[in-house]
Amino acid sequence: MTPRPFREARIDLGAIAHNVRELKRQLGDTLVMVVVKSSGYGHGAVPVARTAVENGADWLGVVAISEALELRSAGVTAPVLAWLHDPEASFDAAIAGDIDIGVSYVEQLERVAAASGTASVQLKVDTGLGRNGAADSEWPEFFARAVEHERAGLIRVRGLWSHLANSGEAEDLEQIAAFERAIGLAKSAGLHPEILHIAATAGALRVPRSRFDLVRIGLGTYGLSPFDDATSAELGLRPALELSAAVASVKGMPANSGVSYGYDYRTAADTSLALVPLGYADGVPRHATNRGPVSINGRTYRVAGRVAMDQFVVDVGDDDVKVGDRAILIGDPATGVPSAEDWARASDTINYEIVTRLGGRIERTYLP
Repeated sequence: MTPRPFREARIDLGAIAHNVRELKRQLGDTLVMVVVKSSGYGHGAVPVARTAVENGADWLGVVAISEALELRSAGVTAPVLAWLHDPEASFDAAIAGDIDIGVSYVEQLERVAAASGTASVQLKVDTGLGRNGAADSEWPEFFARAVEHERAGLIRVRGLWSHLANSGEAEDLEQIAAFERAIGLAKSAGLHPEILHIAATAGALRVPRSRFDLVRIGLGTYGLSPFDDATSAELGLRPALELSAAVASVKGMPANSGVSYGYDYRTAADTSLALVPLGYADGVPRHATNRGPVSINGRTYRVAGRVAMDQFVVDVGDDDVKVGDRAILIGDPATGVPSAEDWARASDTINYEIVTRLGGRIERTYLP
């Protein structure tokens, strides 16, 4: 048997394939963009992108042009949208790479139009999230300038899009109404975008009116739930990531021994302490001190004491834990191990942050 890496994020591409197929089944005829930004939510952009496209993804989504170019360099030819740009960015490489450029304001549109070649753009409008995207007061000028540049052959307006705040049904419907108003204004100005989209995973699953021509599936691709009231399994999804490390040392300690910095934990009795070589430099949240769950040999323990930069300690009592045993932090809860949601609760954060913060020392391996 090939030894497993000391620190490992094991990615089940079969789970990714299942999730893409299952989400497409649930969402019907709408096109699906699988979002692989931030290194595929920590899972690896290129392997996830390839698997997603092989299993029916129509589009891929990233934030940075550099992320899109990484996909192109790896031979991924599917349509890609990149949408958050340095104000001084050059768009030439994106145009040459047949990458759709998300455009959020008039000055940015002018820079894209001035780049070399005809850019395929998707105009973003702010319908209430308050982040990037043209404000409604800017829509008339935004659309008018896009029409001028399109007629001059400098750009092609392929899409119009926005983003839901997911703050409740009433607010979602208000945003959808605003988006529909933006669509009407764009068409009245002379634009004919072929792709309209506003929904990510949460909106796509819970607000059918938000689906339009395309939905952007990020978190769901990786088998994680965007909802507090529904698990991955209840959504028909399988978590794709298992984070683990080999136990680096085990030693006996007497009762009332202080553990890790500040002695925030003291042993209640004579015990054994197992050292796990993952810390906040690897993305393990320091906020999970004394709370983060860890499974070793089928039993779940809690982090004992503060999470340090490179390691943390687990109090395993008199259980038979040895150097080299696997300590599993995150996996599929259906197998009896902690989930990304468990770590999110232990760290007062969300599952998105838990998986995307995993650091570079962790070796990623892939199961077909």
